[in-house]
Amino acid sequence: MTGRLVGRPLRRREDERILRGRTRYLDDIDPPGAAHVAFVRSPFAHARINGIEVPDGLEGVFAVITAADLEGRVRDLPVQGFEGGEVSAEGHPVLAGEEVRYAGQPVAAVLAESRAAAEDAAERVDVDYEPLEPVLDARGSEVDMTRWHKVSGNVEAAFESAEHVVRAGHALPRLAPVPMEPRGAIASYDEPDDMLTVWVSAQDSHRQLAGLAQVLGRTEDSIHVIVPDVGGAFGSKGAPAPETMLIAAAAMTTGRTVKWAEDREENFVASYQGRGVEAEVELALDGDATMLALRARIWADLGGYLMPTTAIPGHTTAMLMCGVYDIRAADVELVGRRTNKVPTGPYRGAGRPEAAYFLECTVDVAARELGIDPLEIRRRNLIREFPYETALGWTYDSGDYARCLDTAEELVKRERHSDEVRVVGTGFGMYVERAGGMFETAEAELLPNGKLLVRSGSSPHGQGHDTTFAQLAADRLGVELEDVELRFGDSKEVPRGVGTFASRSVAMGGSAVVQAVDALKEKCAAVAAGRSMSLRELAAAEPGIRASARFSSELVFSSGAYGAVIEIERATGRLRVLRLVAVDDAGTIVNPLLAEGQVIGGSAQGLGQCLVEEAVYDEEGNPTFASFAGYSLLTAAEMPPVVTAFVESPSPLNPLGAKGIGEGGAIGTPAAVANAVSDALGGLRIDPPFTDAKLWRALREADS
Repeated sequence: MTGRLVGRPLRRREDERILRGRTRYLDDIDPPGAAHVAFVRSPFAHARINGIEVPDGLEGVFAVITAADLEGRVRDLPVQGFEGGEVSAEGHPVLAGEEVRYAGQPVAAVLAESRAAAEDAAERVDVDYEPLEPVLDARGSEVDMTRWHKVSGNVEAAFESAEHVVRAGHALPRLAPVPMEPRGAIASYDEPDDMLTVWVSAQDSHRQLAGLAQVLGRTEDSIHVIVPDVGGAFGSKGAPAPETMLIAAAAMTTGRTVKWAEDREENFVASYQGRGVEAEVELALDGDATMLALRARIWADLGGYLMPTTAIPGHTTAMLMCGVYDIRAADVELVGRRTNKVPTGPYRGAGRPEAAYFLECTVDVAARELGIDPLEIRRRNLIREFPYETALGWTYDSGDYARCLDTAEELVKRERHSDEVRVVGTGFGMYVERAGGMFETAEAELLPNGKLLVRSGSSPHGQGHDTTFAQLAADRLGVELEDVELRFGDSKEVPRGVGTFASRSVAMGGSAVVQAVDALKEKCAAVAAGRSMSLRELAAAEPGIRASARFSSELVFSSGAYGAVIEIERATGRLRVLRLVAVDDAGTIVNPLLAEGQVIGGSAQGLGQCLVEEAVYDEEGNPTFASFAGYSLLTAAEMPPVVTAFVESPSPLNPLGAKGIGEGGAIGTPAAVANAVSDALGGLRIDPPFTDAKLWRALREADS
C-alpha cells in the first residue's frame, strides 16, 4: 500500500508536544487529598513471614494494608499459558502472605498524606522474616513452572546419518527493562455509582482492565482505565502489576484516591526482568553442510512467581529455534524453573533475541568446525519459498532471507585481522520474529468541522502511532495529515483492543484503522448519494457519521540480517563496535524515518546487552543493581555508526502488507556482535555481556 503519505519519512508530529512539555505522565496527575503509597518490600530472596507488626501513632498515615486485609477481596494475578505446554496456575499474589520468594516482593502497603510520610512509615513496619535457602539457578531448581516439548520429523535418524554433529551451549543473562518513566498507578472509587477509575502507566488500557476485573472480581463495565502519556515500557508495562491491583483495592477499601509513583530503585528490584535463559543446542549436518535436524534444551529462569505473561517468552524462543533455515526435523524442549528472583516477562524481543542468539551462534560454530564461510553455510540452508511451515509448527507468511543476507554482507565490509594492539572480527546474525496475530480495533468518525477522528485500541508509548496511523487514515480518506486526530488509552472511549507489544501495531492496529476509514467512506458515499459534497457538508447533512472495524489475522513473520565489526584492545580487553549493519524485512514500511528510529533504538538495547547490561544477584539472592551505579546503560558515546536498510516482502495477511519493525534491532544485534567477538578470538566463544575483564581473560586463553 502506497499513497501520498504512506511510505514518506515524515517526522513524528507528537514530538513537538513532548518537547514543549505539554505531555501528561502518570506522576503529573496530582489528585487533591490523595493518599500516597509506599510499599514494604522483602529484603530477603526467600523467607517465611511469621508476623507483621505495625507501630501505633505513625504520623500522617491513613492505613497500612497487609495480605490479611485483602483476604477474600482479591485473587492472585491470572497466568497466561500457551498451546501444547504445561503452565503452573499459581500466579503472583497482590501482597505476600506466608512466604516471600524474591527480594523486593511487596509485603505491605502504607497509605499516607505524602510520599515522604509513607516512605518513613514503611521503614517502621516490622516484619518477622524467617530466612530460607534461596534457589538462584534455573538448572538447579526442582520446581517446574512451565514445560513444553515438541518433536517433529525423524530427528534420531537424521542425527544417526549426519556426517557432522555440532554441539554448543549458550546463556543470556537477565536484563532490566529500565524505561525512562518507571511504573505507577492512581485509583479512585465512586461508591454511589460503583465505578472504579484507574490511571496507570501501561502499554494499553484493555489488558489492564481485564486484569483488574479478574483480580478484584468485578465486571469490566464497573472499571474505567485511563492510560495517560507513557514514557517507555519495552514490555515491562504490558501485564498488570501486583502494585496496580493493590492501589485499586486500597481505593475501594479506604474510599480515598490512592496514588503510587514508582521510584528508580523500586523499578530495578521489583519490575519484572527479561531474558535469563540458557540452552544446549545440537545441529546435525550432512557432508554438504545441509542442516538435517536440530535438538535444543532450553532452561528459563522465571523467578519466584508467574506474572501474567512470564511463560510466553520462553515458548516463543522454543518455537523459533529453526530460525530462517530449512530444517525439517527438530526436537526442542523448554523447561521454565522457579528461582528466588523477581519474575521475568516480555522485554523488547521477548524470546526472539534468545532464539536468534542460540541458533545463530551455533551456526557459526558449525561453519568453523566444517571449515565453511559463515555466510555460505547460511545461504545453503535458507528458506526460499513461502508460505513455509516450520518443523515446530509456525507458518512463515513471506520473506526474502537471501536478499537480507546479501544486503548485510554488501554493507558491512568484513574485516578480520590482529596486531600487537588489537584484534578485529566480523560477525553476522539472522533472525525471524513472530509479530501481529489476534485482533485489533479502530473507530473512525467524521467531526462537524469535516475533520477525521480515529480511536484506536492500540496504544502508544513511544512508537509514533499518532503519526503512522494518521498517515494511513489521511491517505485512505484523501485528506491532509493535520485533518486527522487520534485518540488512545481510555477504556470507556476507545474500542476494545489487544494492545501494543510484539511488533504488532502497524500490522494489526494500522490495518484496523484503514478498514474503519474504508467503512466510513462507504457511509459517506451513501449519504452523498452521488452528489459532490465536501466532508464538512457531509457532516452537516448527517451529523455523527462513524464506522468501526475489528481486524483479525494469523501471525506475520518479520526477518532480517545483521552484521557487526568489532575490535578488542589486547592490553585492557576493551571492546569497541566499529560499525553495525541492520537489514530488516518488515513488509510494507509506512514511515521509513520512524522505522529506522525503531531499528536504531532496538540496536542500542541489543548493544547494551552485549556490552554492559546484566542483572546480577549475590549469593543470597540480593540484587546488586538498585541504581544506575550498579546497572549500566549504553550512552551515546558508545553507540557505533548504524547503517540501516529495508527489504520489503509484503505480508499477504493484512491490507497493508505490513509485518513488524519494533524489535528487530534487539533481536539481530546480540547474535551479530557475539559472532564478531568469537571471530576476533579465533573461534573461542563466551556469552555476554562482553566486559573488559571477561574479554581480557578470553584473549589470554585464545593466545594460549
